[in-house]
Amino acid sequence: MNSLLRFVALLALCLGCVQPAQAAVTITFWSHELGNSFPHAFFTLRGVADAGGAPVDANFGFTAKSLTPALLFKPVAGKLDIATPFYIKGSDAQFSVVMTGAQYTAILGLVDAWSEGKPDSVYRVADHNCVTFVKEAARLVGLSALDQPGLMKKPRSYLKAVEAGNAGRVIPVGLHGNAYLASLGPITSTPSPVTSPVTAPAVSGAAASDPAALGSATPGFAAAAPDASGMPPVTTPSPLAAAPL
Repeated sequence: MNSLLRFVALLALCLGCVQPAQAAVTITFWSHELGNSFPHAFFTLRGVADAGGAPVDANFGFTAKSLTPALLFKPVAGKLDIATPFYIKGSDAQFSVVMTGAQYTAILGLVDAWSEGKPDSVYRVADHNCVTFVKEAARLVGLSALDQPGLMKKPRSYLKAVEAGNAGRVIPVGLHGNAYLASLGPITSTPSPVTSPVTAPAVSGAAASDPAALGSATPGFAAAAPDASGMPPVTTPSPLAAAPL
């Protein structure tokens, strides 16, 4: 049954469901498993805001700012992470939610609140890590079944549990990044009809990873908070980049 649902979801993405031009921004929740970096959770934002404006195409995760043994024993400074297109292609899209304008604004507020130097930008390996970040995003878009204490260091398992607890309220994806991105069309901000709001293949930035998943540390990348326009900013990778993926 799960395979059938995923096939139907992929078919809908490929064929496209006609929506108004201002069909809102879609948030997609992703996980990245062991391989050439640590497990990680993050989300992407794609579409056009209800209020109009430029197309939105961004992604955000959260990790520790500095790689010291201290993060295993006490709170340390945190920062936003921006994943590269290559990293996203090697990740897994779990599920999506089409946001209202108010929900999109709330997500931008979350990104700002967890930006470097802000009160919420504190990394605690046990309970304020990348999974905590996506948990808060899921709460802001109206999802439930978010309290999963045994899964807060297991990005994929956590997101699958949340998806299972919100059947009918999320759009199941369950696709590897390459397949998911290949199914998407370009975002358009013109008033003509566009495809399903789960759109836009390109995401810029640097590879993200979260040391909480293994109780260890790995370099991440810095990300700027949304600018005064309320739109996600263009970001550049930090010089603390991890070894090439």
